[in-house]
Amino acid sequence: MKIELLNTGSELLLGTTMNTHAAWIGGRLLQIGLRVSRQTTVPDGEPIREALAEAIARADVVIVTGGLGPTSDDLTREAAAGLLGIELITDEAALRSLEAFFAHRGRPMADANLKQALVPVGADVLPNPHGTAPGIYIPPRMTAGHGCAVFLLPGPPRELQPMFHEEVMPRLRALAGGTKPPEMKVLRFTGIGESDFHQGVDATLAAIPGLEVGYCARIAELDLRLIGPPQAVLAGTEAVLGAFRARCFSEEGRDLEETMVRMLAERKFTLATAESCTGGMIAHRITNVPGASAVFAHGFVTYSNEAKTALLGVPQDTLASHGAVSAEVVRAMAAGALRNAGADIAVAVSGIAGPTGGSPDKPVGTAWIGLATRDGHHHETKVFQPRGRRDFKLAVSQAALDEIRKTLSP
Repeated sequence: MKIELLNTGSELLLGTTMNTHAAWIGGRLLQIGLRVSRQTTVPDGEPIREALAEAIARADVVIVTGGLGPTSDDLTREAAAGLLGIELITDEAALRSLEAFFAHRGRPMADANLKQALVPVGADVLPNPHGTAPGIYIPPRMTAGHGCAVFLLPGPPRELQPMFHEEVMPRLRALAGGTKPPEMKVLRFTGIGESDFHQGVDATLAAIPGLEVGYCARIAELDLRLIGPPQAVLAGTEAVLGAFRARCFSEEGRDLEETMVRMLAERKFTLATAESCTGGMIAHRITNVPGASAVFAHGFVTYSNEAKTALLGVPQDTLASHGAVSAEVVRAMAAGALRNAGADIAVAVSGIAGPTGGSPDKPVGTAWIGLATRDGHHHETKVFQPRGRRDFKLAVSQAALDEIRKTLSP
């Protein structure tokens, strides 16, 4: 079944609003064995009608997001009705829902909101308890002989997502006639480049019948997506892990910080962080994970040398002799964090984010990671990530989390 996604709104093309609908809707569709075949984004106005006409002629289902609001540039329902030659009428149930929405909040309803109760004759109204714009479902019999189902959905995710679950998904299942979802597995790796990964497994994966392979490269991370019959996905997984098991931090699509928090929780360990160049990003990533409070003890951000000494006990002569970006300093930082937090494991980072501050011996992008455990183990690792400041911080935080993972791995 060919499904097209049409996102409307000039703000999506101007870059002032992030378009998150494609990824979210694509993920929901895959769960029921369906996929988006094409995504189009258009500005407000006449382009909506043009794009909708093209999509209806190609697809079995068109999902339109945005343009159902009360303002003059919200023209999706008008474009759809005009294209299909269907009259718009006021739906009494939609109107009562609008009035109740404003009455509940003690606000008067502007006349402009009345257009949100307009619905093409014969279409289904999709209730929206989270906003003022009801959705609209135009069944295949109404699309001028094309046999294409059309869903008109509000743009705000807080309104679209519940409506998609409650109103759109059941109708799509019925239209699809019980399509079985394919097997899909997402494996995530770090510490290996995309080209090295491809060279190591591409030929093997290509030889597995029925297996669809996809890659997504991020900063210091590579995701591998395997889709197909269960036996093909299993064969692909075994081949990849046989080559790069040590680099794989998740076989379930989890983030590295999620994997690390889970590993700490399984061992009933607590963690402390001591950060210089990453400015708290490691702690930020850890605390984004639900349940992190059970394993995260303390986070020290010691950006200056004075803070390293005052908060972590790094000797001043060590800083003077070796510099803040050194194995000796991150060793002392990790030991101080471990001691002061009473944690089971501590990680420390110090580096040169740039664009200035480098030297021939320590160029911009150099960082040291130190790790210490309660049983006396410690090790230090040097990494080189010559990137912009934000990407440098992300890459170093990724490397630090991976050092924790490797230490906790059996």
